[in-house]
Amino acid sequence: MMKFLAINPIPVKKRMIELLFDYLFILAYLILLALGSFVYYLIFQNGMQQPTEFESQSITFFTSVLPITLIFTYLDYTKNGSIGKKKAELQLVYEKKTVQASLIRNAIKFLPWQIGHMSAIHSVYSGFDLLYFILCYTSILFLVVLLAMSIFRKDKRHLGDLLAHTQLQLKGE
Repeated sequence: MMKFLAINPIPVKKRMIELLFDYLFILAYLILLALGSFVYYLIFQNGMQQPTEFESQSITFFTSVLPITLIFTYLDYTKNGSIGKKKAELQLVYEKKTVQASLIRNAIKFLPWQIGHMSAIHSVYSGFDLLYFILCYTSILFLVVLLAMSIFRKDKRHLGDLLAHTQLQLKGE
């Protein structure tokens, strides 16, 4: 079993490399999802229908946020890290390695993204009302807190790591 480091020497540059490659992976997934959706709607639906706000929220969650969360959960659990972590030569260390710990970590990590989707979709249907601003600023605040924890905490653990009892470390630490 690996030990958590009180002072974790991960350089910010390595975290940025990790984020860049993970972002590119997610972007590639979303581009493929968009292309697949366009083809589906053109062939089977004879054009795109206007979904309700609830349908839009559901489609977004079930086709983007949930699959990405599950993919990253799988990679963290089976490979001790995502593609970005591998490129940055980082590894995920567990107090007790379980799928649940990986899922908790990734659900927290991608929660700002889900809340951001919710705010954007809500604004399309209802304009920039109070709920939009609450969701938008909650998403941004949560994202900033997670990033700040990852960069400025001595152990480099964000909220998802604390709840899942995990820590990102340099490979071979």
